[in-house]
Amino acid sequence: MLLIHPPVAKPCEPPAGIARLAGVMGDYPVTVIDANLDIILRSMHVEMNADDTWTRRAKKNLDAHLDYLKKNKQWNVDRYIRAVMDINRLLERSVQSPGIRVNLGDYQDKNLSPVKSMDLLQAAETPEKSPFYPFFKDAFIPHDDGLIGISLNFLSQALPAFAITGYLKREYPGVKIIMGGGLITSWMKGPGWRNPFKGLVDEMVAGPGEGYLRGLLNMGISSTHVRPSYDHFSANDYLSPGFILPYSASSGCWWQRCRFCPERAEGNPYKPISPDAVLDDLSLLIAKHQPSMVHILDNAISPALLKRIIERPLNTPWYGFVRITDHFKDAEFCMGLKRSGCAMLKIGIESGDQGVLDALDKGMNLETASIALKNLKNAGISTYLYFLFGTPPEGMEEAQHTMEFVKHHHEYIGFMNLAIFNMPVSSPDAVKYATGEFYEGDLSLYSSFKHPKGWDRGKVRAFLDNEFRKDPGIREIVKRNPPFFTSNHAAFF
Repeated sequence: MLLIHPPVAKPCEPPAGIARLAGVMGDYPVTVIDANLDIILRSMHVEMNADDTWTRRAKKNLDAHLDYLKKNKQWNVDRYIRAVMDINRLLERSVQSPGIRVNLGDYQDKNLSPVKSMDLLQAAETPEKSPFYPFFKDAFIPHDDGLIGISLNFLSQALPAFAITGYLKREYPGVKIIMGGGLITSWMKGPGWRNPFKGLVDEMVAGPGEGYLRGLLNMGISSTHVRPSYDHFSANDYLSPGFILPYSASSGCWWQRCRFCPERAEGNPYKPISPDAVLDDLSLLIAKHQPSMVHILDNAISPALLKRIIERPLNTPWYGFVRITDHFKDAEFCMGLKRSGCAMLKIGIESGDQGVLDALDKGMNLETASIALKNLKNAGISTYLYFLFGTPPEGMEEAQHTMEFVKHHHEYIGFMNLAIFNMPVSSPDAVKYATGEFYEGDLSLYSSFKHPKGWDRGKVRAFLDNEFRKDPGIREIVKRNPPFFTSNHAAFF
């Protein structure tokens, strides 16, 4: 079987979903290709028009930049930004196709949309028009069984993935192509899903694909999870200081109540691996791969797992997403996380207005969040906070409360992500507020909506640009955010 991770996604760690599938395969012959990493690395070295000072400088310093990103366990902000921006410059300039822009985390085509099935089918029909065609042409050779799995998680991967699919179907018409991953799951769980890709994609799999793969290969249904395998990935090629080991201790979310959450809207169940099984896995994987960082991928690491990590420390730096609970009011709990190896926690605060949080069923108290941020700072754990503006219960007054919360806690915040709310098409609130398509396309995951307080996207953007980001304390936080790699690299600062 051939498993493919298509471009474009951040090339900083191996794809965890394919690693889980590779773990299922056992002794079954499998080839894993991280086409995203391969194409990005090769693109930087192609001949291009170096007709400006920036591009010439970037080409001259490419090897030094790659060495800096890969060999320094802690980065200087200015040196890091110069390296990443120069590398991205070469990637952008490597693409000569009119209307197509590529960077280290995105792919945009002004002529084709990743949320229009007809455009994806057109990409499959004309793969030679893909800017990546010279790289993937002849790069994929299926096994004798003709099974090919393509993992599609982000919109930035969609058009290249369908170009690859079209190429494979044309050159190897007998192959069976299976698509899965987070984006496929969201499409298939959307309202009114009708598969537009029949005849091109043989099977589409929603949710974790391990069970499907076991059935496909007649392995039987197992009640136990399988440890992911990273044996097929090159540990030294990713743009990170050492090997980052991604690991999912669960699928879904243990809270499952936030009104804005796509996991809830799509009805994805929470399926955790037992804490001791997680730590058994990580112990063996850490011993084998000696990672510089463990990335726990859960939507929110459960309190039970956090407690067990404290009792059974990883002894390797790690980070992941958590929900603020009363546990973080205990300074010793936070110190225990630090001793376990915790370098950074990502936290969805979303709003600094308690009324908004309550209306969204966030289940978080701002007083508790304040204590938690101070305890984590004192313990030496960095925080990467997420704020969501423009939700239905928020207006200008509530957004200003969020600004005051950030200003009051700026010394305890390491990094910050600011997002404008998108209404998921599967959300129960979509029926109440939705007014039409957010993006024009039958595969759009969001719908536009009429804000009940008139707090539309234009007003939110103006507030963020003209008021929020201009506060000196907030501006310093925003400036620290690693370009392109964002939270994937923040733990190394």
